[in-house]
Amino acid sequence: MCCAIDRANIGNAKIEGMATELNLVGYRYNIILSIFFIVYLSVEVPSNVVLKYFGPRYYMPFLVFSFGLVSMCTAFVKSYAGLAVTRAVLGIFEGGAMPATTFFLSCFYKKSELFFRMSIFIASSSLANSFGGLLATALSKVPAWGASSSIIVSWRNIFFFEGLLTMLIAAVATYYMPQSPGEWKFLTPRQQFIAAERIRREHDANPKEKVTWHHVRQAIFNVHTQVCAWCFFCTNSCVQGMGAFIPTILKEFGWTSTRAQLMSVPPYLVACILTIALGYASDRTNRRGVFMLGALLFSMTGFAILRFSDDIHAKYGAIYLNAIGVFAASSGFLSWGINNTASPAVAAVAGGYMVCIGSAGGVLSTWTYLSTDSPKFHIGHSINFSLQLFCFALAAIGLLHCKWENKLRSQGKRDSRIEGLSEEQIRMLGHKNPSFRYME
Repeated sequence: MCCAIDRANIGNAKIEGMATELNLVGYRYNIILSIFFIVYLSVEVPSNVVLKYFGPRYYMPFLVFSFGLVSMCTAFVKSYAGLAVTRAVLGIFEGGAMPATTFFLSCFYKKSELFFRMSIFIASSSLANSFGGLLATALSKVPAWGASSSIIVSWRNIFFFEGLLTMLIAAVATYYMPQSPGEWKFLTPRQQFIAAERIRREHDANPKEKVTWHHVRQAIFNVHTQVCAWCFFCTNSCVQGMGAFIPTILKEFGWTSTRAQLMSVPPYLVACILTIALGYASDRTNRRGVFMLGALLFSMTGFAILRFSDDIHAKYGAIYLNAIGVFAASSGFLSWGINNTASPAVAAVAGGYMVCIGSAGGVLSTWTYLSTDSPKFHIGHSINFSLQLFCFALAAIGLLHCKWENKLRSQGKRDSRIEGLSEEQIRMLGHKNPSFRYME
């Protein structure tokens, strides 16, 4: 949630005077957003490898504290160049946070439990965008304060106080964070054993196994990892675009900045609730693909309305459909991809890789809504509508691939892969092991 607030608050700050004060004319705002995502995606896989080596207890709070500090320092930026530098540094620390949390959850929960937990995680981003609008509205009204050389007022308050809150949360997180399921101090020794053993039995692998190039190849050359990665590219492009541009799009409806901020709240609240509900239903039925396809129908419909309708009420309703579809599908594709890896080491790489590809969608999102396309933003809505159509088709292919592979393995048509191999060699086959079953 802190990550989402500190990433998306630039969209709230933009319409509260930042664009005017820092002279963000032409494509400068889009360039600023691109700088962040380019740095963001470049650190995701390496960061997860570091996480696997050091463990999460101190590394993850370090990332959160650092990007909170950078966000707070953004309040003192005086120029376009200064903003570009702070967004680049923010990308370094935020880039590791999302894949780290994704992998962290997969180390504690079984496949049939992961989507619900991942939905809570992704829904926190939706919730952050929801009350981020409320928070930005309130903070922008805080009276001017600070030294005469650095007056903090209006949009600067948004960055300062939201960054400070993030740092405080990170500071206390190490007390509660476990290093692994078997080492959490709030569990009894028996509970610690059960927590670790249930995950070990599911993966049939050493949870402390170090990442090697073998695991990297298994993660990246898994067809299903690629399907989920590029589906996440499509949905994340829309998620990030909404965070950065929804206040601007709503303001172009003819609303004031304050009303635009406040009207961005309800869609995200609804999306938060339904994302968690979808994750719960998916875990209960032990199915993924059909729920992803269902969620994408919402976002496809929403972007179609935004593109082809001129009715403001219909377009505002479409914002709800978009938020529901892209947030629910994003959590689903991340959990689905990790579900179909065969060991924690592979999951660490796959999680980082999927988020990395998804962040490339974030780069695309920064160029979908241009000032030259205002106020109807036909180009941006057309791009996102096309992305959702492509994502729907790709998700359908991924579902069919899982069903086809599982059928062949049940018929014994992949058993030739293990002929003459030792037990250790069979284990190292990972998702190619004939006994492995893809989650559909």
